[in-house]
Amino acid sequence: MTTQGDRLRWSTPVGAVVVLWVLAVAATGWSVAVLVSGADAAGALVAGVAALGLTLAAASGTRARPRLEAGPEGLTVRRLTWTRHVPWGRVDDLRLLRTRRLGRESVLLELELRDVDGGERLVILGRAELGADPVDVFDDLAALRPGHRPGDAGPPGL
Repeated sequence: MTTQGDRLRWSTPVGAVVVLWVLAVAATGWSVAVLVSGADAAGALVAGVAALGLTLAAASGTRARPRLEAGPEGLTVRRLTWTRHVPWGRVDDLRLLRTRRLGRESVLLELELRDVDGGERLVILGRAELGADPVDVFDDLAALRPGHRPGDAGPPGL
């Protein structure tokens, strides 16, 4: 998390974005090598999908900085292809989603937002996108949200 004035910001760590770009370049090279060598179609497909996926992930980590920004007036969420500013009055809910898989618990931050036209948008952010523990981000957002009183409990079940 970084701060600028009274705004809090969360982004994918720069080191992770650099690693994604390095992997994207390597996967693109692998894809070209597979195509030039005349390898089987399945190998070329796997290499191409890997290169495309890594490139999109790296581009998203680069373009969508900061991923989430919050201040007294509301939230700003950035994705690869869009950016939305939502005043607190159109933030319907903030939740933590806890899942347990293979003996490991993961936590995601869920934001229920309403667009200007009334359309609903569910934004789900994890540790990799935020560069911070979603529980800590939830606490920071709850403290910024109007109507929050110090000492209020988080969402039910936490």
